[in-house]
Amino acid sequence: MNTLSENTMNNPAKTAAEPGWLAERRAEGLAQFKTLPAPAPNDELWRFASVGRLKIDDYAPTGAPDAATAEALLERSNLVSERAGRSVYVDDHAVCFEGISEALKAQGVLYLPIEAALQSHPELMERYFLKESTELGSAKFFGLHAASTRAGSVLYVPKGVEIEQPLVNYYWTSTQGTAVFPHTLIIAEANAKASVVDVFFSETKENEALNIAVSNLHAADGAQVFRKVVQDWNEQTTSFQLDTTIAGRDARVKNLAVNIGAERARYENQTRIEGPGANVKMYSLTVAEEKQEFDQRTFQTHNAPNAVSDLLYKNALLDNSRTIFSGLIKVAEGAQQTDAYQTNRNLLLDPTAEANALPGLEILANDVRCSHGATTGNLDADELFYMMQRGIPRRAAMQLMVFGFFEEVIEKVDSEELAENLRQLIHKKFDAKIA
Repeated sequence: MNTLSENTMNNPAKTAAEPGWLAERRAEGLAQFKTLPAPAPNDELWRFASVGRLKIDDYAPTGAPDAATAEALLERSNLVSERAGRSVYVDDHAVCFEGISEALKAQGVLYLPIEAALQSHPELMERYFLKESTELGSAKFFGLHAASTRAGSVLYVPKGVEIEQPLVNYYWTSTQGTAVFPHTLIIAEANAKASVVDVFFSETKENEALNIAVSNLHAADGAQVFRKVVQDWNEQTTSFQLDTTIAGRDARVKNLAVNIGAERARYENQTRIEGPGANVKMYSLTVAEEKQEFDQRTFQTHNAPNAVSDLLYKNALLDNSRTIFSGLIKVAEGAQQTDAYQTNRNLLLDPTAEANALPGLEILANDVRCSHGATTGNLDADELFYMMQRGIPRRAAMQLMVFGFFEEVIEKVDSEELAENLRQLIHKKFDAKIA
């Protein structure tokens, strides 16, 4: 099998009847991947990360799954039963794309695979697809994504249209050594409302994989969008999740990420507030164990006045795991009366676990309320002792305390079914440790 670099450079991804502008963006991405240096330990945007362990060349895109695998994974794509639409991809090949209702179509809503949207709505795609890169350190890997992506979904919600149920996208890896490049594009016009769930799973505990995923969320004036990410790759996976949110005047956006899996997972979350009155919330919870490393980089940019951004990231760490949180709030000169907050809380469950935190502010306006903070601590020894004295095993007691720690984030989920399924995924991780 060719290495990823060889495969991409010799066979860049192409869609049917690919337009010229997309070919140019793919070529630019390939050049970006080839010319930008690999991350180095002295790069500020990779501070504390184990860049020496970062290897991507042993992976390459693979063929479509057989019918039995596709059917089994389709059956397992069941975190959300009440939905407006669903897509299921295995190794970047679509095995299911449930379209939206005729009533939503009649209102102008689009929910399409990337390839179908490129053919049927080229002007919309030219405006938004692969236009937002990353400023947080992974531009090289974004370039590889741009050159390679072929899987993913596009959601377009016209002005004033509200979708009550979520659109749910499942991205699976199945084949040993596969590389996947999922892409989710969300466009909500003025006063539109939508909810999207992106789920990342591995078929088995053994199949090694590389994921470089991108999401771009555009919320126009007054739009309301809630996006949730559920990442539970196996611990043989290296994962990049590069997300961008752009919020217009009076937009209401919530992003919630649950990170459980992968050997190494880097999550870059950029938020740009471009209109006054916008309100963007960012939540994340992470469970790290063994030698897992979760690298979280965030950038909240306020370019408009009278807007709010609020970030809360919670991490629980076991064994020899590591987390890195590096976040920056930047307030432009004219963005007066900004309210911006950034909080990272780390709970160390073992003395060998390591949590690193680098919150920061860059304020160019003089009438703002901005704060950042990071805390790292251990479980309350008295509470743990109390539960153990009543016959609860130590790991089970730790689990109960961690759930109390996480509930502040889980309760933000607007679906009790999904919230309970998230609790079960975390339970499963702890149960494996207790067994």
